Amino acid sequence: MSALDVQLHDLVGIGFGPSNLALAIALRERAGPVAAMFVERQPRFGWHRGMLIEGTTMQVSFLKDLVTMRNPASEFSFLHYLKARGRLIDFINHKTMFPSRVEFHDYLEWAASHFTDEVAYGCEVVAVRPVLGEEGVVVAGDVVMRQGGDPARLVTRRAYNIVVATGLQPRLPEGVTEGNRIWHSHNLLHRLPTLREPRRILVIGAGQSGAEVADHLHRTFPQAQVCAVFARYGYTPADDSPFANRIFDPAAVDHFYEAPEDIKRMLLEYHGSTNYSVVDLDVIDSLYRMVYQEKVLGVERLRVMSASRVVELVEQRDQVRAVVEFLPTGERTVLAADAVVCATGYRSGDPLALLGELGEYAVRRLDGTLQVGRDYRLTMRAGVRCGVYVQGATEHTHGLSSTLLSNTAVRAGEIAHSVTRNVSPALALGRRS
Repeated sequence: MSALDVQLHDLVGIGFGPSNLALAIALRERAGPVAAMFVERQPRFGWHRGMLIEGTTMQVSFLKDLVTMRNPASEFSFLHYLKARGRLIDFINHKTMFPSRVEFHDYLEWAASHFTDEVAYGCEVVAVRPVLGEEGVVVAGDVVMRQGGDPARLVTRRAYNIVVATGLQPRLPEGVTEGNRIWHSHNLLHRLPTLREPRRILVIGAGQSGAEVADHLHRTFPQAQVCAVFARYGYTPADDSPFANRIFDPAAVDHFYEAPEDIKRMLLEYHGSTNYSVVDLDVIDSLYRMVYQEKVLGVERLRVMSASRVVELVEQRDQVRAVVEFLPTGERTVLAADAVVCATGYRSGDPLALLGELGEYAVRRLDGTLQVGRDYRLTMRAGVRCGVYVQGATEHTHGLSSTLLSNTAVRAGEIAHSVTRNVSPALALGRRS
């Protein structure tokens, strides 16, 4: 490929969810232009659209938006969005720090609309190849993308820096695959229209999503029984107290990064109750009121099967056969369900699976995880000048906030600062576009 045929960028971002959107804003707000573009597989901006359940709210303050913790004066803040939408006074009168999930998604879409010229939507990255300069030094990466699902429509963008932010991948129980009647919760609102007068729906999972899905199904299908199945005795409240929330502070990232490995493990274990398999207390109270009221009325539409696990799921033509085991006694119950929703969380994807040939230069730690710098730049073997950054897959090095909105604004600013230090003004690889 001739250098004259290459579209050259200081930075190519793979994925355009909240993390890389925040990065795009941080780059625009920095002094000095950075030639950046982003690749997004979805046809338009979207963030957990399948879980934009009416009435659900954000679990973090609106001040932890895309910019405020980095630049309170930014024109891309949630408050600026409210002003632009004509709702600032109304929101103030609402007296809440936690907007609805639907409104926050609209805020993200509003911010993303300012970057349409920098995002290639409907494109899938199929390869990332190292570009060798003098003496075999890797000076850049070629990001090869497929446009519109057409295998013949391949476009290559060359970048001095690459930022991978492809989000989390839905996690299903071991041995379970999605089908016509078995879904992950992230597809909830997309799949519900396929249900016709269901009699029973199973929800697997004890976290916030599991509780919200159970509540939504209970309200949406008043003739159906909703069975919530999880291994705990009950939903566990999230610890969102002020002192516990310090684990999400920017300073806590510094502390975590410098801590010995045993202390890292200890902190993750101590503070897992701020994020994993926990539920907002008001949602727990609401579900319990439903269960109690149904006992008063002599019905059981919301059936909480606690201390239990699903040991068998068989999808049939018109139902799913589920076997649920009560863990203390081993007693098993066979249920026929019209659908099973797995609210079983997410996992960070492996950035190297996407980086392909370029990823082969990445350095791994003794435990097999990636070695990541404090600025979120992957540590690469000698002879690599191309900067490769990751957003999301860094909990092992940067702590609990790695996959959350809490530190998105600050993290984006740190990456933007690092990228601008590493941009070479003397690149002779091709022309910028």
